[in-house]
Amino acid sequence: MDKDQMTKKLEEVILEVLPNIENINMTSSMVDVFGVNSISLINIIVVAEAKFDIKFTDYELALSAYDTFGDLLTTIEEKLA
Repeated sequence: MDKDQMTKKLEEVILEVLPNIENINMTSSMVDVFGVNSISLINIIVVAEAKFDIKFTDYELALSAYDTFGDLLTTIEEKLA
């Protein structure tokens, strides 16, 4: 799976959990721009684990580990490498 495919799949995951988000930007602040909180991040990660067939560690569940959706995408890329 290439980066564009991973990005599209992650965008689908984000919209599944947060359907009111418009124009997902991988470089904007998840908290400040999109209103992501710790609960919504965990929900995104749970869906992403299923869709990408990966597992996150407890440390990787912390909102402080990600500033942007791009940071989350980087973690997913590393897990799929």
